[in-house]
Amino acid sequence: MSAPDRYGVMGYPISHSRSPVIHRLFALQSGQHMQYELLQVAPDKLESAVQQFQRTGGRGLNITVPHKSEVARLADELSDRARIAGAVNTLIFQDEKIFGDNTDGIGLVRDLTTNLQLELRGARILILGAGGATRGIAGPLLDLQPRSLVIANRTLAKAEALATHFSSYGSVTACRFNDLPDNEPYDLVINATSAGFKGENPPYPESAVGSATVCYDLSYGLTATPFSQWAAAQGAARSLMGWGMLVEQAAESFQLWRGVRPDTITVLNQMTINAS
Repeated sequence: MSAPDRYGVMGYPISHSRSPVIHRLFALQSGQHMQYELLQVAPDKLESAVQQFQRTGGRGLNITVPHKSEVARLADELSDRARIAGAVNTLIFQDEKIFGDNTDGIGLVRDLTTNLQLELRGARILILGAGGATRGIAGPLLDLQPRSLVIANRTLAKAEALATHFSSYGSVTACRFNDLPDNEPYDLVINATSAGFKGENPPYPESAVGSATVCYDLSYGLTATPFSQWAAAQGAARSLMGWGMLVEQAAESFQLWRGVRPDTITVLNQMTINAS
């Protein structure tokens, strides 16, 4: 039998990643002859590591923190969603060229609308944080035509820059964490910060959450994240972690690489059962 096609994920650090487990389950489910590796790559080694992986026969890579913005410049061609986000989480090597895509936003949208059955057309959405994660999800969320999207951040200038960047796609405004445009609860609050995990005081505005609010943390863990705990304590209707986004964005990458759409629900159930 020929050697399996090689894929992997590059990040720094990378040992916590669940991507190898997810892609192994996808491959088993769909009969794909492939392997998927964890590749810890420091920022100053990123370009050489990507080139070496491509040169030695690698077929594709996932890219995670802190490389998503930097790796975009290594691509010969970017998808529209990667170009709009200014960030890449999926590389495809084909005909000696590098194609860059971003599956984070569509992964989140599929989890919210398909798996969780949320209706976001006309919704009021608040995103906490103005970093690379927000760049990846804002465009696909705006495609759903929410009534408004607010980006809140500790540093106002960063939030304003993102709001300006996405303003042509819908109603986007910016503010500081504790200076929301109004005191009404939002329909959906998405945490795109890592403040709780870094031991900082979570900058979560209490006025954003009401009894009908769905709170969604892009982070995930074996136990509830600090944001998830906070959201539950505020009486949110639902307090969710980002397992679904993780699996759905991986499925989109898998389809780009292999031309096969895996069944995400069975894999998501396995991941969350193992996490509980």
